[in-house]
Amino acid sequence: MIRNACQMGLGNVHLQSGRCVLIFWIMFLVLINPIVSAGASEKSARDIIKSAIETYRGEKSYSEAEMIIHRPTWERSMAMKVWTEGVDKSLVRVVSPKKDAGNGNLLVDGKMWSYSPKINRVIKIPSSMSQQSWMGSDFSNNDIARADDLIDRYEHKLIATEKHEGKVVYVIESIPHDDAPVVWGKEIVKIRSDNVILEHSLYDQEGVLAKVLKTEEVRNISGRSVATIQRMRRVDVENEWTEIRLKKIDFNISLSSNMFTLTRLRNPQ
Repeated sequence: MIRNACQMGLGNVHLQSGRCVLIFWIMFLVLINPIVSAGASEKSARDIIKSAIETYRGEKSYSEAEMIIHRPTWERSMAMKVWTEGVDKSLVRVVSPKKDAGNGNLLVDGKMWSYSPKINRVIKIPSSMSQQSWMGSDFSNNDIARADDLIDRYEHKLIATEKHEGKVVYVIESIPHDDAPVVWGKEIVKIRSDNVILEHSLYDQEGVLAKVLKTEEVRNISGRSVATIQRMRRVDVENEWTEIRLKKIDFNISLSSNMFTLTRLRNPQ
């Protein structure tokens, strides 16, 4: 096809042999470019997501946060402490109010447990329950544990770029693998070039938007940009949301060897 076009001339313009060779290669590169770009985008998109999660958690971290659950007729808040190590270990504990204190979640290598002091029981959370509401909030068990399912259980594609406060924002579409034990049909994540997740949209199996997490405030802490206020809301209801406000975070800590154990989940000491 390309050779015939050169012989016939494009737009009735006579093409010399040198120009014809040049056009041949331009058209060839245009034809193969979508394939090359798709592979590069998929790899870079996954790297962008992985870097954002690793930056937020750090090698090891300790943080204190307030969770505010807002409903049209009431509002309540809880104080939490969170410990993390890498992308596959975390311990979350509620410290106030008194009636909720001691509740916690433990994540280790993709396995999750919850503890309730009222019944004094540790319960293993199956993957089918990982997206259930945590403590009546708009965040799921998976959200609170900061699980890294998004990295390896999805195929990622860079679909657009935007600008935010002078920085590039990568818009990434993530589609779960066919055998992935996840409830979402698609996720779209907006990640700024300094590894801040600005927005995370979750779509059901029919492709309908279900929940959106938005970053409301970003601060520089220990030399890195950190989302300090994030709000999760369901799109099918009005005036209902849950906000997490980061009060303190430390990335330069040491953790005891029994930090991410069922014993520590039961007992804060």
